[in-house]
Amino acid sequence: MAAALLILLLATPAAVFAVDHTVGDTSGWSQSVDYTTWVTGKTFAVGDVLVFTYGGTHKVDVVSKSDYDSCATSNPIQSFGGGNTRINLTATGPMYFTCPTAGHCSGGMKLAVTVTGTSTTPSGTPPGTPPSTTTSPPPPPSGNGAGSTLCNTNNLMFVTISVALGVVFAFMG
Repeated sequence: MAAALLILLLATPAAVFAVDHTVGDTSGWSQSVDYTTWVTGKTFAVGDVLVFTYGGTHKVDVVSKSDYDSCATSNPIQSFGGGNTRINLTATGPMYFTCPTAGHCSGGMKLAVTVTGTSTTPSGTPPGTPPSTTTSPPPPPSGNGAGSTLCNTNNLMFVTISVALGVVFAFMG
């Protein structure tokens, strides 16, 4: 029994957790960030979250490619305000974001990301959760997310192995 449980636990692959990407890192969603440079080298996967933190003069609009290219602000797909916005990436393909405040988009306050692949989200976070605006403090910058994903995977593997060994020793002793 214990051997079967140990084999089952060790054979179960470690889950890959979604990554929170703080847009603009410590600068947040502001006019002082070059978002074309910020997005370079980052990987965005289904299940990841874009975290926008911004002041009262800004908002976040999800827009079409043509509205992104022309900085048109009259027809957003979705619009968010409040200073802290979390947008769940739920489908593969390109996504476009702008600040609708006059002159901000044309000044570079726009972001295009390409969502790839599917990551496994932690249980309790349904992949279809709609974007929401929150008032919680922003998480620390996550860089490109590779370190936090690796850390989460290593922690999960450690816990899994620890539990398995605990079960084995419980049955032996």
